[in-house]
Amino acid sequence: MTEQLEKLGRFFSFLGELLRVAIIPPFRWTRYAAEIEHLGVNSIPIILLSGGAIGMIFALQLVGILQLFNAEIGTGAVTAVAMAREMAPVITTLMLIAKNGSAMAAELGTMRVTEQIDAMEAMSVNVVQYLVLPKVLASLLVFPTLTLLANVIGAIGSYGISVYLHAIEPGGYLDYMFDMLLPTDVISGLIKAFVMGFITAVICCYCGLNASQGAKGVGESANKAVVLSSVSILVADYILATIMMGF
Repeated sequence: MTEQLEKLGRFFSFLGELLRVAIIPPFRWTRYAAEIEHLGVNSIPIILLSGGAIGMIFALQLVGILQLFNAEIGTGAVTAVAMAREMAPVITTLMLIAKNGSAMAAELGTMRVTEQIDAMEAMSVNVVQYLVLPKVLASLLVFPTLTLLANVIGAIGSYGISVYLHAIEPGGYLDYMFDMLLPTDVISGLIKAFVMGFITAVICCYCGLNASQGAKGVGESANKAVVLSSVSILVADYILATIMMGF
């Protein structure tokens, strides 16, 4: 019990240091831009693939159910709302955890076990500000942006399945979808993505910085980062969905 409380205390100490250095100079804009490119631009293909696949699969299953009630015209509306509120932020975050979260932990873990971080600290470099803050700030921008992209590509995939495969009338399909999809649906999903991005970056960086010695420790820290961040964002999704039920 004492050990668990000690670990929790170290995590909150790390979080407090991160929030402190976020508002004090120097602001390393080139590092921020590099992390945005690495975490965001390089992740566009996997988000296009996963978002399109989810939209197509969701529509494919939904059309068969709604046809029983002669309501297949609502496939686009249901898909768009589900993608905006839940599917896009969760799937996007899980994809980015798999691609970027493990990489964050492995990168920082390798720097820890090879004593690069110790050398930086010996030169009075604030490791949290120099290494962690750019990844966190980039994640706060990248996760919502890619979630919005997943929404768009998911809607396009759903449209293709519904109109071209099941011959649903496209005009009514689009009209009903845009009538049912509200700005609050999209905004709530983006808020979730923003929070999930912060959670993911903080947990993965923390696990990397606290990797134990050796290659085995780096692998364990990356594995722990993926598991903890995945579970945490699902818990956060439930809490945020409960809060936003009235919106």
